[in-house]
Amino acid sequence: MNKPLAACFVLLSSIFLLCGVVYVVGLRINTTPSIPVGIYRLMDEPLTKGATVYFCPPRTSVFDMAKDRGYLSAGFCPGGYGHLMKKILAAKNDFVAIGKDGVQVNGRLLALSEPFQADGAGRALPEYEAAWVLGRDEFLLMSDSNNSSFDGRYFGSINRQHIEGVLRPIFTW
Repeated sequence: MNKPLAACFVLLSSIFLLCGVVYVVGLRINTTPSIPVGIYRLMDEPLTKGATVYFCPPRTSVFDMAKDRGYLSAGFCPGGYGHLMKKILAAKNDFVAIGKDGVQVNGRLLALSEPFQADGAGRALPEYEAAWVLGRDEFLLMSDSNNSSFDGRYFGSINRQHIEGVLRPIFTW
C-alpha cells in the first residue's frame, strides 16, 4: 500500500472510530433549528415538561412523507427515519387541542404553534386537528423556538416507547 493511501485509510478509520465512541458515550449533535444548534448529551432522566428529548418517530405515513421531503433525515430508526430532537410541551393529563390557529395546552395557545398549510416548496402539509387529554405515556413534542419546525402540530403526540432519553446541552451556538 502506498503512503498516501495508507494515510487516508488511517485518517478515515480514526474518524469512524471517533464517531462511534462519541455515539456510545451519549453525545448527539443537533444541526437543525428546532432546538439550539450544538452538542448534547443523552441522559436517562425523567421525562418532564420543558425537557428536550431524543426520539425515533413512529412508523407512519406522516413520517414517511416527512422523510421523503427531507423534513427529517434517513437514519437507524424503524422505517429508516433519523432521530428527532424536540421539547416536551405537554404531558400526562394535559388537555391538548391542535387546530388551524395553533396548538393549545390546557387552554393556553402556544407561541409559534400555528401550522403552515404548505412547505417552502408549496407542497401541502398534513392537517392535524384533534383535542384530547394526554395519557400516561403520551407527550406533545414541539419546538418552542422555530415556527417552521416539523413537530406535534403535524403529527400529534408521541408515545413514551419512542423516546430514548433527555438531551442536556453541552455546547450550543
